[in-house]
Amino acid sequence: MAADLHIHTTISDGSDTPEQVVNRALELGLQYIAITDHDIVDGVNLARIEARGKGIEVLAGVEISCFYGENEIHVLGYFKQPNHPELLAVLDEMRDYRLIRAQKIIDKLSGLGLNIKWERVQELAGEGSLGRPHIADALVEKGFIPNRETAFKKYIGRGCSAYVPRKKISPVDAIKLISRAGGVPVLAHPGTGECGYILPELIEHGLKGLEVWHPHHSPIQRQYYLKQCQEKGLIPTGGSDYHGAKHHSCNCLGSVTAPMESVRRIKELLK
Repeated sequence: MAADLHIHTTISDGSDTPEQVVNRALELGLQYIAITDHDIVDGVNLARIEARGKGIEVLAGVEISCFYGENEIHVLGYFKQPNHPELLAVLDEMRDYRLIRAQKIIDKLSGLGLNIKWERVQELAGEGSLGRPHIADALVEKGFIPNRETAFKKYIGRGCSAYVPRKKISPVDAIKLISRAGGVPVLAHPGTGECGYILPELIEHGLKGLEVWHPHHSPIQRQYYLKQCQEKGLIPTGGSDYHGAKHHSCNCLGSVTAPMESVRRIKELLK
């Protein structure tokens, strides 16, 4: 049986609704999926309602954006029910800052002669958590750029002329928050950032797993992080990091999966 434990929906920056993700996963023969939207958990119940009686289980998850010094690091959290008051309060605060950040980015773009309307960005975000992908979509719609990827590479990505930093939370704080909320904290795609040197510190503060299988990990990286899990007693997890057809990378649901043993170990800790 296959498990895709890293999936995004329209509730954050994906292009498929939670319901569409569930039905696409069923078509692909997946038995377990985890909805892990950025800094928001609202898509979990929508997916679970859609999955009822259909032979697929939806794990509750979230992906929290963190910084360690200048390095951006993401921490995944898996839960039975993601309804812990402190967790929800912190995520709400992070999303509130997303709006402030987005407005600052739009102001910077305007200064570059790339005028897009705040109201249109809100419309593109819909009920989801507004962020840079929706700004990118507005730029594409106006004909300033051909696709989202160009927006990030040329204007709104880290180090670019219209970039504005996120609200910062440390990975240690994210791990502690997930743990207090009864969840299982996992370091997301460690091979995409410079975070190997802080692994002992993260484990000391409660990290329970590493995302071994990810589209951006090479075979050598997968072997290395699997060995790290074996040596340090961590749960190896994995997933496609699916964002949908509008995203120019990681857009193949079920292309990367985790073994059922990983699901079993996560669920055992959630008991």
